[in-house]
Amino acid sequence: MNKGLLLLATLSGFMAVALGAFAAHGLKTIAPPELVSIFKLGVDYQFYHTFGLIALAFSAHWIPSKLINWAAYSFIAGIILFSGSLYLYAFTGAKWIGPITPMGGLCFLVGWLLFAAAIWHEKSAE
Repeated sequence: MNKGLLLLATLSGFMAVALGAFAAHGLKTIAPPELVSIFKLGVDYQFYHTFGLIALAFSAHWIPSKLINWAAYSFIAGIILFSGSLYLYAFTGAKWIGPITPMGGLCFLVGWLLFAAAIWHEKSAE
């Protein structure tokens, strides 16, 4: 198990809960419903990839591959770029933030492919 990665995942989970609570109770009093919906999408994807980070942290025990670390880096970059850009857009409404979001989505996709490659490589080594 990778304790550092697991710690990072728990902090991401904490932040996702806090941001989700803010979206449900505070943001809707200051932002229009469409921006609240965008913010909540960021929270959802942060949660999905927090669970992915937890899976990677435990997988590191059985799959000793650098690909696990690279998958984690990709998920972290995805959370920052994808979810972070959605949070920022919901607060500011600035259209220039829009092109950042797909880069985060690409990081998520790369992370899942790296995770799969690590599993495939380990299976091939058996």
